[in-house]
Amino acid sequence: MKIYTKTGDKGSTSLVGGTRVSKTELRIEAYGTVDELNSYIGLVRDQKVNETRKDILKEIQDRLFTIGSILASEPEQTKKRIPDLLESDVELLEKEMDRMVTFLEPMRYFILPGGHQSISFAHLARTVCRRAERIILKLSEESEVNELIIKYLNRLSDYIFVLCRIMAKELEVEEIAWKPRV
Repeated sequence: MKIYTKTGDKGSTSLVGGTRVSKTELRIEAYGTVDELNSYIGLVRDQKVNETRKDILKEIQDRLFTIGSILASEPEQTKKRIPDLLESDVELLEKEMDRMVTFLEPMRYFILPGGHQSISFAHLARTVCRRAERIILKLSEESEVNELIIKYLNRLSDYIFVLCRIMAKELEVEEIAWKPRV
């Protein structure tokens, strides 16, 4: 099987279900951004500091593939079974955040991203997650979107932020407070 089909050479692609759409459509932008986020999560998962979190990060990547497949499909036209996103997926992120924050000092200020390459990678993932959420919210204004997708991405960006903080603690990197110039 060839990896290239040449069917997209003129700027269109197929949704799951067969309908061809422009590659510039918001739906394509949405699942493309989720794919970008998935790649960043893979980069975060590959960091040595996250050795004990590889399973949860892989689980998140799996959920992001699920979200991508939901966004790329037309439920009324596809005969393929699309994986489900469940409320328990959101609850897993909440449980993991609750566990991690027990090891952290309470936040008293905004934190500047960075301090260590591994933490910076995670902050990039967090910002891509926020962008994916915004794009999907925009998509929901023009077509039906599973609300659980938006909820999951919102919670995921919170999870990644807490992950950045726990990574800083484990790497013994000082969190730098943002001190606005006034």
